[in-house]
Amino acid sequence: MVESPSKPVQELASNGGEPPERYIYRGSDGIAPSFPLLEVPVVDLSCFASSSPLADQELDKMQMAISSCGCFQAINHGMSNSFLEQVRDVGKTFFALPTEEKQKYSRAVDDTEGYGNDSVLSENQTLDWSDRLYLIVNPEDQRKLKLWPKNPESFRDVLHEYTMKLKILTERVLKAMAVSLNLEENCFFYQYGEEASMIARYNFYPPCPRPDLILGVKPHADGSAITFLLQDKEVEGLQVLKDDQWFNVPIVPHALLINVGDQAEIMSNGMFKSPMHRVVTNSERERMTLAVFCMPEADIEIGPVEELVTEERPRMYKKIKNFVSLYFQNYQHGKRPIDTVKL
Repeated sequence: MVESPSKPVQELASNGGEPPERYIYRGSDGIAPSFPLLEVPVVDLSCFASSSPLADQELDKMQMAISSCGCFQAINHGMSNSFLEQVRDVGKTFFALPTEEKQKYSRAVDDTEGYGNDSVLSENQTLDWSDRLYLIVNPEDQRKLKLWPKNPESFRDVLHEYTMKLKILTERVLKAMAVSLNLEENCFFYQYGEEASMIARYNFYPPCPRPDLILGVKPHADGSAITFLLQDKEVEGLQVLKDDQWFNVPIVPHALLINVGDQAEIMSNGMFKSPMHRVVTNSERERMTLAVFCMPEADIEIGPVEELVTEERPRMYKKIKNFVSLYFQNYQHGKRPIDTVKL
């Protein structure tokens, strides 16, 4: 049975005092006082619409990025700075509401969707220092609108418009990923499917009294094909694991951080790397982000594209349907879900 911690993290933060024991991270990688900065390539998405030397250059840059650190900063994605501000503002306004108002949208005990924090699946689970609003946005007939805030008034329209724009970008990025490996452009997109899922998760990280001991989100890789992250405009916190070292991910104003998830790693037969990442906390400033996870259609079998299986690079993963069903349980127990489908 999934249960939820009794108090929102925002409330714990405002009450002061020592954080509960269950939030203290006990991983061997630790939380150091400072970390090096990751050089994340910046990729111009508008180039993917044309075939030009510039397009080839951007494709190469993207392919190198997601083969090494698993992510890139996307610019010229077709959304104005002012619109991205709206997307941030509706989230900030929601988390600033009184607890009673936010709790109208609370998730059910046995569900992940809605307002809340970590699902508790085991007694010894380390909890994340964050509150979340987790919503299925696609397919549209699966939306639970009773969990979509009415306050602020523009929340529903803004989130709908944002995710519809991301739907277009998802197709563009998946096709570009295929072309960057000299594959037929639709080979990843066909596995993704017309009825693919898209899940939006607003993440709110209140100031934390012990950033040396507590993480905003524990280390994990995403179960998606790709994930779009709209970072906080001012406060860093995301870290990516590369070469067994944690690096801070910089903020690029008005860019979308795009990372590949486990399902893209499977489809690319390990050519693309689904990065392990986590979120560190800080004692002074709150931070808010919006992650949108793009998941292949659950009924479609995904697996390595045949052209990427060679003598030099044998098949690394089994074929699988509904990878996400494996995901949450493994993640909360600190295991990498992708390991369960490795050959």
